[in-house]
Amino acid sequence: MDLSLLKQLCSVKGVSGDETRVKEFVLSYVEANKRNWSVQPIVVEGDEIQDAILLVFGKPRVAIFSHMDTVGYTVGYGAELIKIGGPSAESGAILVGKDSVSEIECRLEVSEDGTLSYLFHRDIDRGVCLSYKENFIVDQSHVQSPYLDNRLGMFVALRVAETMENGVLAFSCYEEVGGGNAEILARVLYEQYHVKQALICDITWVTSGVQHGNGVAISMRDSGIPRRSYLNKIIEIAKSSSIDFQLEVESSGGSDGNALQRSAYPFDWCFIGAAEDNVHSPEEKVAVKDIEDMMSIYNVLIHRL
Repeated sequence: MDLSLLKQLCSVKGVSGDETRVKEFVLSYVEANKRNWSVQPIVVEGDEIQDAILLVFGKPRVAIFSHMDTVGYTVGYGAELIKIGGPSAESGAILVGKDSVSEIECRLEVSEDGTLSYLFHRDIDRGVCLSYKENFIVDQSHVQSPYLDNRLGMFVALRVAETMENGVLAFSCYEEVGGGNAEILARVLYEQYHVKQALICDITWVTSGVQHGNGVAISMRDSGIPRRSYLNKIIEIAKSSSIDFQLEVESSGGSDGNALQRSAYPFDWCFIGAAEDNVHSPEEKVAVKDIEDMMSIYNVLIHRL
């Protein structure tokens, strides 16, 4: 599997609230590659949907949501760092960013009482966003990198775009801090395109019930609960395919699916994604086989839902 696009995506900085660079990358990628796709999409973007993007193909029935933001840190007062979302903060992690003086590469420090700070040779401008330094590693069985959540979901969506005839790719913002942008996209999708089905193309966790290499995870629930009739339909389609999958049942965690469920629109949704170790850390790790199964199941579902 060619993972060069995934590596590029992982290198683009874009913590929650600062997704502009990710948006620009996606728009440039679409412009450069869409001539080779089966169907040319309508590109919907602008302040009305903040920094999100909708790619509308043909006569859509279902939207694939993949969030563009990542966890990270905001520089507070002095050397203080404040979490963006839920990063796994460990002393020694290398953080990067840029302020009015220069590019930044500093070290994360975690005190005994859990206070977060940075170690750098000078003060960093207040309010600057910092994220984990790129470190993309691939071997025959696994990919390891910061921000596979959710650059991997974006990667799968953009690869599905190559053969998509009818559907929408919805690249959302703010997911790591509780969502909200997905609710804006729900309004546009429902009112303008009459779409009310969603697949959440995101990354989940390796747990006692979901393991590396056993296939893509179809989530039956996390903190949000999809409508059972829609979930059953997806599971039946998956069973009729030759694609390996695992059923996930969790009590916590959430995604753009939760935001859709909170919206005023009657969206059915289901979270489907590969599982990773070392969640929200600089060493997020996913099995290559699970990525392949994730891509395969999306290509099936987009045609059969």
